[in-house]
Amino acid sequence: MSLPGPPRVLTVAGSDSGGGAGVQADLKTMLALGVHGMSVVTAVTAQNSLGVQGAWELPVEAVRAQYRSVVDDIGVQAVKTGMLSSAELVETVAELLAATDAPVVVDPVGVSKHGDPLLAASALDSVRTRLLPTATVATPNLDEVAQLTGVRVESEAGMREAAEAVLAYGPRWALIKGGHLSGDAVDLLTDGSEEHWLRAPRYDNRHTHGTGCTLASAIASQLARGRTVPEAVAAAKEYVTGAIAAGFALGAGIGPVDHGWALTRGTPAA
Repeated sequence: MSLPGPPRVLTVAGSDSGGGAGVQADLKTMLALGVHGMSVVTAVTAQNSLGVQGAWELPVEAVRAQYRSVVDDIGVQAVKTGMLSSAELVETVAELLAATDAPVVVDPVGVSKHGDPLLAASALDSVRTRLLPTATVATPNLDEVAQLTGVRVESEAGMREAAEAVLAYGPRWALIKGGHLSGDAVDLLTDGSEEHWLRAPRYDNRHTHGTGCTLASAIASQLARGRTVPEAVAAAKEYVTGAIAAGFALGAGIGPVDHGWALTRGTPAA
């Protein structure tokens, strides 16, 4: 059923008080891509350009109530998940997603840009067995691939094995993000039968806080707009590449990508 107004996209993720990642990055991305962003906050972090100084998980009842409040009244055309921190939260969110008729983008957040842990080790099995099977697209980086599957990718040649290991847990598509490798920023999108290699130039810019959140939210936004998974991922990659190129200094550490890069330059986002 076509609903009036812009497509609706829900992020289920943690709050980043510094505004570069998490729910804040998700909502900025959604605005830039022409969809209505909504949020379920799973955790509150004290976070800035230097790292995460503290994190407080919300009660399961609060997360479930936020989700039901939005989905039952407003409806969603795509959902994106980020920081879920504990096994109990992962399982609760997975249960909610399984009953929602909308594409799901799972960003299996394990650690922050600064190396701060954002997922309890005890939650890993729940991510594998409960959350990943709900995903239309799972978007792990290489560290998260290793954490979830044990597969360590040292070069582009190993990305196919990583994708196979992730797909074994049940997502329809896996997007293996090769940003931690040297050379061009290359990602592999596959459903196990067709492959799409996405390449972008690597910019000499250390201000990349929020890249993973931003990419996953951009994919969800494009899916909500009716694009196929390969189309949505290609458009999201183009958007996040521009955001990385325009990343800016903030505070004394790593600054964020620029979510509004296309808007501030007078060029509408694709």
